[in-house]
Amino acid sequence: MYLIVIAWTYVTLMMAVAEATSSTGTVLGAVITFLLYGALPMGILVYILGTPSRKRSIKAREVAEQAAYDAEQHAKAAQPAPDESTAGDTADDDKAPASVAPDAGRETSAAPEHTGVAPVRKEP
Repeated sequence: MYLIVIAWTYVTLMMAVAEATSSTGTVLGAVITFLLYGALPMGILVYILGTPSRKRSIKAREVAEQAAYDAEQHAKAAQPAPDESTAGDTADDDKAPASVAPDAGRETSAAPEHTGVAPVRKEP
């Protein structure tokens, strides 16, 4: 892929040099020739042809992150639970056990106990 980019860049550079050194050409025309015939199409080509490698790298990064997360969760599950007899105050029997984590998202539960919305009825 890069061979095509290098070759076309060389061709457009030579076109720009010919434009700049021509008796009827200008330096501004040479710059525009190089940008519009060289840099812009090659930038688009590199972007399009580089898409599969970008997708592969993103997928590899996601797999690595998932593997690290799974290893962390496995290590957390392998740790022994704290002994409840040494936890201190045993008078609070209505509290949740220490192994249950609270809702980290601070979201309401999926099914509320009672709703404040009346059922829909037809007019009499």
